Amino acid sequence: MNFLAIEWNPSIGIDLGFFIIRWYSLMFVTAFLLGLHLMKKIYIEDKISIEKLDTLFMYTFISMLIGMRLGDVFFYSWDYYKDHLLEIILPFKQLNGTWKFTGFTGFASHGAAIGIPIALYFYAKKHLQKPWLFILDRLSIMVALAGFFIRLGNFFNSEIYGKETGSSIGVIFTAAGENLPRHPTQLYEAFSYLSLFFIMWYLYWKTDKKQQTGYLFGLFMVVLWSLRFFIEFLKEAQVEGREDWVFNSLNTGQILSIPLVSIGLWLMFVKSKKVVK
Repeated sequence: MNFLAIEWNPSIGIDLGFFIIRWYSLMFVTAFLLGLHLMKKIYIEDKISIEKLDTLFMYTFISMLIGMRLGDVFFYSWDYYKDHLLEIILPFKQLNGTWKFTGFTGFASHGAAIGIPIALYFYAKKHLQKPWLFILDRLSIMVALAGFFIRLGNFFNSEIYGKETGSSIGVIFTAAGENLPRHPTQLYEAFSYLSLFFIMWYLYWKTDKKQQTGYLFGLFMVVLWSLRFFIEFLKEAQVEGREDWVFNSLNTGQILSIPLVSIGLWLMFVKSKKVVK
């Protein structure tokens, strides 16, 4: 029956004997290192001191972690955290009356979509003396690439997978206890984001779009969150009880994507303009 399905049960990572490098962590680190390398090329092209890249990394990394964490807390899991406020900032959970180390178990990309731009506003003002959208236009290219690696990490972890395909075609996530083919929505997103990266990379280097303040960031917002909106229809609900928010059809992730797409359209067709050199 499932002869066309792929059974997916990978190892948790690369076993070095004394330490296991988990696939998700490897993808995460790869995204940042490759992103820094490519941003260096952009900074050289824009005649910006590459010494300012270290500061950019810190602003981006810290704001991303804080944003993703608070995004999960307030957008998806507030019903739980309102009674466990300390667990928002501590990597521990109170289980059966005992505090146990669990790490931070919830992150949401919509939170990063808020946290990173806020941090970059201060970075652009203090360290670049350039418009806020100048750095957002350029960093969004790297974020699209990072999205590819992060979703690959989700695929290796057998998480954030899709609904059953209803056919013999799909991926059986045996590591997650599944026995029926499902949509590999992590891969749908990953390769969509990779395509977006190549498009934006081309527009930066081969056209004058980088001179239109806000255009590249607007394109990023429109395409990425539109993709997220439609792929959500194929995903399993990530938070029990929150799969249907309004109209009995749209989930939380889709509702949060709509204003982000709207902002992107405004940036592309209203805000973007030629920058005086």
